[in-house]
Amino acid sequence: MRKRILLNLMAVAVVATALSTTPLLAGDQEQAVPEVGSRFDAVVANEAAMNANAPKSFAPCIGGMAAGEFPCDKVDMLSFIPHGALGTTFANDVWGWTDPQTKQDYAILGAGEGTVFVDITDPKRPDVLGILPTHTSNFFSWRDIKVFADHAFIVSEDNGHGMQVFDLTQLRDWDGTYTVYSATARYADINSAHNLAINEDTGFAYAVGVRVFGTCSGGLHMIDINDPTNPTFAGCFGSNGYVHDTQCVIYEGPDAEHRGKEICFNSNAPGAYGSTNHWVDIVDVTDKANPVSLGRSDYPMSGYSHQGWLTPDQATFLHGDEGDEFIHGLGTTTRVWDVSDLDNPTLIGVHDNGTTSIDHNVYTEGRVATASNYTTGLRVWDTRKASSGELSEIGFFDVYPENDNATFEGGTWSNYPYFRQKNVVAVSSMDRGLFILQPRGGLNNAP
Repeated sequence: MRKRILLNLMAVAVVATALSTTPLLAGDQEQAVPEVGSRFDAVVANEAAMNANAPKSFAPCIGGMAAGEFPCDKVDMLSFIPHGALGTTFANDVWGWTDPQTKQDYAILGAGEGTVFVDITDPKRPDVLGILPTHTSNFFSWRDIKVFADHAFIVSEDNGHGMQVFDLTQLRDWDGTYTVYSATARYADINSAHNLAINEDTGFAYAVGVRVFGTCSGGLHMIDINDPTNPTFAGCFGSNGYVHDTQCVIYEGPDAEHRGKEICFNSNAPGAYGSTNHWVDIVDVTDKANPVSLGRSDYPMSGYSHQGWLTPDQATFLHGDEGDEFIHGLGTTTRVWDVSDLDNPTLIGVHDNGTTSIDHNVYTEGRVATASNYTTGLRVWDTRKASSGELSEIGFFDVYPENDNATFEGGTWSNYPYFRQKNVVAVSSMDRGLFILQPRGGLNNAP
């Protein structure tokens, strides 16, 4: 049954956001849902234990291939952990945490069954510590994770999931066996959410695509997490409708008028999948009770405004649309926006990656960007000419060698490049599991 659900999820991924925007029926009102029971816990733990010795081999990129299976260029595979060893059947988001006390690096993997913790301090020999099961058992869905103050914050589109909070310092006490963890706390003022952003400089979380009644319109649901185990509602911004993803920062970019303010850069998708009503939207959230929309721009050939990330100088915004390849037949496309004037974001470049897959999540670190493009895997771009609207590919690792189709059938959902080990990237593979990859030359020095 679970495999059938997984296939159905992939087949209908193009309507994923409908779960966030469609009003719930009266019978779907918020209710107390118990943590997944011991029967599920035991099954997951037993399956993971049986697969604990699954291959985790280092496979360098040689002659355009790694491990005889994965096309690549200038990116090596440090290790790979399959679903069987993770205790999962479907992976989605990935984030990370570096323990400030022990300096150990952990990958935090979202999955249909819950959230998995993997110690990658030795990236060629990672250890799967265990899983925090999903709060709900009524649906098999993806989840999104961010970290603040040594706590993981986890949302899902599962009805009734809310936001789980997990104290990551518990991982220090791992006993060497696959562990089923419990949530430390839970924020129940949202029913579910598609995604989550955290501004670590201010201690505020921004849940987006929220299914909560009468508030925020699917926009920014703001949560004060400065006391991590006691999250409290802080405000709403719903004036521009549904937000699919956001990055919120203390702005230190070139627009002097707004420096020092807390600014969110939204992938704003109030329109239906495939409509023209898709935007890049910039909002000042310094005053949570009175957020202010600054600049908002649409763009040609839109399909679904999905996700984006600032370059480190906060002058440009790399933006992905999850529908343009599928709907308009474009090559894998990333748009480069000049955001040096926050009141007037301007499209200055369109980067065609030379592939045909649908793009998903992109992050910047140092002089490069790491992009997860479903069926063509992790792509690494030089961003030094981004201010001129230019990106150039300097490496890749294809975690889905079956094809490069513009579909949601498999491949990488996301990646995380911010570990203490600066040249290590965790890459989630929906159909395979977790890859730990290493771009040659590191992430701070593009070749």
